[in-house]
Amino acid sequence: QVQLVESGGGLVQAGDSLRLSCAASGRTFSTYSMAWFRQAPGKEREFVAAIIWSGSTYYADSVKGRFTISRDNAKNGVYLQMNSLKPEDTAVYYCAAVLLLRSSYSDSRNYAYWGQGTQVTVSS
Repeated sequence: QVQLVESGGGLVQAGDSLRLSCAASGRTFSTYSMAWFRQAPGKEREFVAAIIWSGSTYYADSVKGRFTISRDNAKNGVYLQMNSLKPEDTAVYYCAAVLLLRSSYSDSRNYAYWGQGTQVTVSS
C-alpha cells in the first residue's frame, strides 16, 4: 500500500513557475513508477509526465520543454517543476504510482495509487 500526498499548488500569473511535490509512504518507493496527471474543470484527466523506476522520463507534448519531473528515492519524493506556466495549465494536479507498469505510462488506468490532488491556477 502506498499513500501519496501532493503539495505546492497555488495561484500564479502566466509565465511564472511552480514546483509540485508528492510525498510517498512505503519502503520500496524506488521500485515504483510515478506520474503526474491533471484535470481541468469539465475535462477528462490527462497525462502530464512520468518517471519510471529506472529514471526514464516522459512528457505530454503540451508541457515538453516547460515541465520537468524528477524523483528523490532517499526522500520518497517525486517533483514536478513547472516553468513558463500558461492559463491552460490550470487544473488539479494528481500524483500517481504503480509498482509494475505493464502498459502505457500515459494511461491513468495503469496506476494503482493516487494522491488527493493540488490545485494550480494560472491567471493571464
